[in-house]
Formats: sequence, C-alpha cells, structure tokens
Amino acid sequence: MAVKTEKHVVRGVLAGIAGGLVAAWMMNEFQAGPGKALTRAVNTPQENADAALHEGEPYQDATMKTADTLTELATGGRHLTWEQQERGGPIVHYAFGAIMGGLYGGLAELCSTASAGYGTGFGSALFVGADVLGVPALGLGAWPDEYPMHTLATPYAAHLVYGATTELVRRAVRKAL
Repeated sequence: MAVKTEKHVVRGVLAGIAGGLVAAWMMNEFQAGPGKALTRAVNTPQENADAALHEGEPYQDATMKTADTLTELATGGRHLTWEQQERGGPIVHYAFGAIMGGLYGGLAELCSTASAGYGTGFGSALFVGADVLGVPALGLGAWPDEYPMHTLATPYAAHLVYGATTELVRRAVRKAL
C-alpha cells in the first residue's frame, strides 16, 4: 500500500528548489548536446551555414544581461566586464531555476494539477512566461515575431527537460522529507 504524503508547503518548496537546481543543470546539458542537434535539424541549410560562421563568437545572453543589470542597480551604475558577465550569467540561471522550482514545489504541494504532465506543463508555462514574454518585455531579447518560429524548438524542448527533471527530483526529495 502506498504511503500518502501529508501536504507541507515548506517541504514542497525545499524539494522544488532542489529539483530546480538539478533541472537547471540538466537544461544546460540538453542545450549543449541534444539541443544542438535539434537546432541543426530544424534550421535551414543557410541558417546552419550562418551559425557555423559565427560559432565561437562572443554572445551576450539574457542571463548575462540580467547579471549586469542587477550589478548596475546594486552598485549605482557599475557594469560587469565580459568575463564577469560570463561568470554571473550561470549564477542568474541557477538562481532563477531554483526560485521557479521552489514556487513549483509549493504549488505542487497545494494542488496536484500543478504537476500534471510530469512537470512538462510547468516547463511549458515557464517557457512562455520567461522566454517568450518576460525576456523581451524586460528588453533582454527579441520578441518571437522578430525571428523564425522554428528557432523556438530547442529552447522549448530545454524547458520540457527542465520541467520533467524538476518534477522527478521534487518527488524524490519530497518523499525523503
């Protein structure tokens, strides 16, 4: 007989934070491996050729821009160097992953439908809320109508990986708490 876990929001949040941290790492691993293959598969031959020309060039992503903006706000105007942005970007990524995982863990504790689809609904909602709407609204990237829709395949898939991993880890940690 299965043991019913009593609802406990703080334990859910803690389990979600653990899940979000692991999931942020898994998301990076996905983007570095299978995500690159997915991008090549959905891109046109010309897009792949253009990407190959620019491979290895410096690229300031939304997490690096956020790290710089947070530093500017906290210090009254100081900006990060490129190297500091490269270190700060992952900190922003993991912090955001942990925070979103914690929110998810708390919600999953209160409402079982929050974890529907084994976390993929959460990953999808996070993709739309953060990547599609939040990043452009904050001036950290372009709006989706400014680039081909197929370029969203890899980021969306990465968020599905994030959501499912968050749920997998959240369940295991929550069971242990």
